[in-house]
Amino acid sequence: MNYGPINIDPETMGGTPVFTGTRVPIQTLFDYLEGGDALEEFLDDYPSVSREAAVSVLEIAKKTLTTEKSLNENFA
Repeated sequence: MNYGPINIDPETMGGTPVFTGTRVPIQTLFDYLEGGDALEEFLDDYPSVSREAAVSVLEIAKKTLTTEKSLNENFA
């Protein structure tokens, strides 16, 4: 299934969510940020991921984590 910048396909990385058109797991972006690295460092290390795709994934996470309805649906 393709969710814009995110692709989930059992044939790609065993269904791990990746950036569309790559084999770069979405988790890698969050690992970089959690480790204190800047978005620029992630993009330099993974040139197959566009800035637009990375920002879109962060916006999706923001919407998911800042919308009460979404939080209730996913965590209640």
